[in-house]
Amino acid sequence: MNKNKVYLVLCLSVLVTFFSCKQKEDSGISKNITGKPGELVVVISNQAWEGNSGKVIRETMAQEHLALPQDEPLFDLIKVPREAFTSIFKTTRNIIQTQISSTVDSTGITFMNNVWSNPQAVVIVQAKNEEDFIELFHENHERILSFFLKAERDRLTMNYEKYYERGIFNVLEENFDFTMKVGPGFQIAKQKENFIWLRYETPEISEGIVLYTFPYESDSAFTANYQIQVRDSLLKMHIPGTVPESYMATEKRVDQLYNFRHHHGNYASEMRGLWRLINDYMGGPYISLAVLDATNQRVVVAYGYVYAPSKDKRNFIRQVEAMVYSLKFNNQAENDKLNSQLKMGN
Repeated sequence: MNKNKVYLVLCLSVLVTFFSCKQKEDSGISKNITGKPGELVVVISNQAWEGNSGKVIRETMAQEHLALPQDEPLFDLIKVPREAFTSIFKTTRNIIQTQISSTVDSTGITFMNNVWSNPQAVVIVQAKNEEDFIELFHENHERILSFFLKAERDRLTMNYEKYYERGIFNVLEENFDFTMKVGPGFQIAKQKENFIWLRYETPEISEGIVLYTFPYESDSAFTANYQIQVRDSLLKMHIPGTVPESYMATEKRVDQLYNFRHHHGNYASEMRGLWRLINDYMGGPYISLAVLDATNQRVVVAYGYVYAPSKDKRNFIRQVEAMVYSLKFNNQAENDKLNSQLKMGN
């Protein structure tokens, strides 16, 4: 895995503590954001865009999104010259403003929220010349990526906080001792002890979330190989394909992206990759979040997948990701105490 991919994996986890040079917010903004999910307006002169300054922006913000079956950029960039940056663009959801001139007061980056609309993410990059701009952008590319990726997830999260399937929420709370807010239209496809499969189906796409638990008996529970083994055994048992003898499984011909993290203070791991149907031709991207429920000595896994043939899948997997990360334990207060004791013990 090269350097670019390493920092992309870190940025995609989006829970890295974020500090900015300056950060401003205007909660009084009443206009709603415009533009499609994943769009990012870059305010920059034509000369700078065609030069190395534009190149470094494109290489960072429009680089390939990992763990998708086809090439898709992290963001769809819309270049806007400074003189054309009027009200029609100012309400866009994501904006990078550049100013490269000897007249700027100082070189630096400003991270702002809700400047012209809500919920909006804006980054201003100022430099006295092209060399300073490129150096500044290189030094801060991970923070810039994290800022916009977090903004995209937060917007989806806010939406699911308002509009979610309350029936599924109640089933999870009562039968599994945790909750998740999934979007309207999701239905329970199958429910067993310690296992539930949720689906959203249209003629064109399929989104699914599989939730299951298994005992936490050793640290091997948080190795990628063990988690894939447990997952594939359950997928084979419970999620059949469209033809006889077909079933869902992890696509092992490509590398899984695996990293450790914390989720609401609990030890956790995230895995991204591709899934496929054995003995069939369906497949797509997935994201998996495994969280330690220390109080109950179990691992809770939320596995979300997308099937969208002949469509871009970036925005669909981001929708599923936001739902997966809404996972919360009913007994989180007890886990907080236990996690705190473990930290003090270390």
